[in-house]
Amino acid sequence: MQTRIQELRKERKITQSELADAVNVSRQTIISLENGRYNASLVLAHKIAQFFEVGIEDIFIFDEEDENL
Repeated sequence: MQTRIQELRKERKITQSELADAVNVSRQTIISLENGRYNASLVLAHKIAQFFEVGIEDIFIFDEEDENL
């Protein structure tokens, strides 16, 4: 799944570690999300959206292939 996490993080000059601490996950989780190797749980997606003050759908980009997951 594609995300806008890295884009939003860089716009706000936030490091991966700072975001990880804010949403209570490891930096490695943020790296995996940014690289599309990990799909966030609904709870984590909500925490990230709240952190950036945007909707979940503004961060996580779903496509037809994602529906099969």
